Amino acid sequence: MKISLLKFIDRVVGGVVRFWPAPSRRPHGALQSILVIRPGGIGDAVHLLPLLQRLRGCFPTARIFVLGERRNVGVFVLSPVKVTVLCYDRPLEFLRSLISQYDVVIDSEQWHCLSAVVARMVRAPVKIGFAGNVRQRLFTDPLPYSQEKYEAEIFLSLLTPLGIPYKSLPPPPWLRIPYNIASEITSLRTKVDGRYLVLFPGASIAARRWGAERFRLLARAIYEIGWQVVVVGGRDDCSTADAICRDGWGHDFSGQTSLAGTAALIAGADLLVSGDSGLLHIGVALGIPTVSFFGPGIAEKWAPRGEGHSVLNLQLPCSPCTLFGTTPACKNKLACLSGISVDAVIQAVKKQLLQNGID
Repeated sequence: MKISLLKFIDRVVGGVVRFWPAPSRRPHGALQSILVIRPGGIGDAVHLLPLLQRLRGCFPTARIFVLGERRNVGVFVLSPVKVTVLCYDRPLEFLRSLISQYDVVIDSEQWHCLSAVVARMVRAPVKIGFAGNVRQRLFTDPLPYSQEKYEAEIFLSLLTPLGIPYKSLPPPPWLRIPYNIASEITSLRTKVDGRYLVLFPGASIAARRWGAERFRLLARAIYEIGWQVVVVGGRDDCSTADAICRDGWGHDFSGQTSLAGTAALIAGADLLVSGDSGLLHIGVALGIPTVSFFGPGIAEKWAPRGEGHSVLNLQLPCSPCTLFGTTPACKNKLACLSGISVDAVIQAVKKQLLQNGID
């Protein structure tokens, strides 16, 4: 179903649920069954991983279910925390989530109403979620949401109604590559002679893409300082990847791997270069140094943190402009990204390689 149609349905549903009575919190015993709802893309799913780790640490015997979407459930397959994954967009699995009994349901969606309605319908004495717009009427424990905090940190605040105080984020890695996934890319790895850097030119939103020509020149600059370049992406990124690699400055592996296989390629790299994307967050969760560029997206909320990461952000007056996943049409020809030069990125790449002791 198209995202625009889903957002329209969400607005209609939001107009209805404002008249629903708020649920009351009911007593519960030891938590044995927990449902965590996570619609949205890969990046949101990655930032939810520390919450799953904390849940498992506090409730080691509980069964944890994650209700996601087909576009993001591949992330949870790579989580070291054992969870049962269900999908909104697989009708039988969605029905299973609705008819099952849980001790608590946690909706990690930030703004839209549909997932909160699901949380309201699920049989659970405790319903936790963010209180934006009319969503607060659908939870026993509505919590404030902040646009200024790192996303993984704000997700951890969802555990406070369970008596789990906020603690600092666990350091990466938050993902692991199983042996069977690593073997998936064996034939591709044989094409790369030695160590390599990964470039990902894509993004789910066109306004967050730096552009094929800039990535092509970046691949050339990296090649000229003696590094192998691997370009990854999905089928939608194949034409861009071909433009980057056609002069022999990189290996085009786009469209040839699953999400897990792409994660395995990133895990084997010394550095990842990407815009504001789901694969950027996967690189961070794997503990890989990154160079990234931000413009439309909120860097304070989504950009990688720490010395292992360089974030290029021109901080123009019109940036950031994305709010709750919606990016308005740009009147300035995407100056926040097009103004980031290839030279600035290659200097950041060199800095990260040197800083991480990579020759």
